[in-house]
Amino acid sequence: MRIPYELLLGWRYTRAGRATRRNGFISFISGVSMLGIALGVAALIIVLSVMNGFQKEVRDRMLGVVSHVEVYGPGGGVLPDLERSLREVRQHPQVQGAAPFVAAQALLARGEDMRGTLVRGIDPVLEPQITEVAAQLKDTALKRLVPGEFGVLLGGELARSLGVREGDAVTLVAPGGQVTPAGVVPRLRQVTVAGTFDSGHFEYDSGLVMMHIEDAQRLFRLEGPTGLRLKLADLHQAPSVGAELAERMTGPVLVRDWTRQNRTWFAAVQLEKRMMFIILTLIVAVAAFNLVSTLVMTVTDKRADIAILRTLGASPSSIMGIFVVQGATVGVVGTLAGLLLGLGVALNIDVLVPALEQALGASFLPKDIYLINRMPSDPQASDIVPIAVISLVLAFLATLYPSWRASRVNPAEALRYE
Repeated sequence: MRIPYELLLGWRYTRAGRATRRNGFISFISGVSMLGIALGVAALIIVLSVMNGFQKEVRDRMLGVVSHVEVYGPGGGVLPDLERSLREVRQHPQVQGAAPFVAAQALLARGEDMRGTLVRGIDPVLEPQITEVAAQLKDTALKRLVPGEFGVLLGGELARSLGVREGDAVTLVAPGGQVTPAGVVPRLRQVTVAGTFDSGHFEYDSGLVMMHIEDAQRLFRLEGPTGLRLKLADLHQAPSVGAELAERMTGPVLVRDWTRQNRTWFAAVQLEKRMMFIILTLIVAVAAFNLVSTLVMTVTDKRADIAILRTLGASPSSIMGIFVVQGATVGVVGTLAGLLLGLGVALNIDVLVPALEQALGASFLPKDIYLINRMPSDPQASDIVPIAVISLVLAFLATLYPSWRASRVNPAEALRYE
């Protein structure tokens, strides 16, 4: 099979020998450009993989406490017909579990310490079908939530901030007081700490209180649950499932999926990810456009060769193709090297980071601050493919002007002093 001479000459110029000092310098600049592209691509892959890992880690910990979809009664009140709502949501093929709940704000006090909390009344039998935290407590702390005894489960951070442990008594202050001859008096209820839980998500570990749903209804004077918590087969389908349930369910209900509950946080992460992508892409762009100077120097050095090729019948487009091949080769090799380096680091970051921490005697992720003691990484094809494509496109664009200049060389002028 006959190989076009443009490819052969382009490849030969890419690995130009060092017969002269000038050729050696050009090869050095070409190598620097290739290395810059490789490092830029690797940096992009590593940073985006780590950001994906953090997002997945926080999402998984959050979903250990939060349900995929929640159905609320009208105006934040109780569900008008609990049994009918349960039947309707369970008919959807994506719904794997459903459990009623009561949600209300309250104050938790012990001595002079007082904390604002979210009180969640749960059904200890059905709740393990919904969240991972409840499933872990199914055979231990959840069994201690007996209706009428007013036992509560506290988040670990909340329990530590109040200085309480299992068996201690705390006071729950419900919103809305009761009217007495002495005026409006807040409703207080002494409850017993039946246990604690740690989800790994600071927001919930420091502010969530779980109790039996019947006790919650009595405490907040409700005639029934305020909503349903649902678990889906595919958590990524939560927005579409929520929209379908909102249309199907009878009566006025509010349906909210997990992406809406933390929309601000997810939007901030996506914005940060886009900005990091743009910033690190500039590194690849700078390295790619170093090819311009490399090819301009090569064209200047090869003017005599270009003139001879033209006199032998090579067309301007063929001359241009030679230098496009040279620049594109540098871009392809640099991109492939960056992909291998970036994926190698991203896939083994759980081994490399601990080794680096041990060597430097430092901790990059203190657990008491980040609640994550390891560096997560999640390389995704949706990030890697655009990185490779952008790198190749930038390298190709950088070859166009020098290649066009080469095709415009006048053979007679170039050979005048040869």
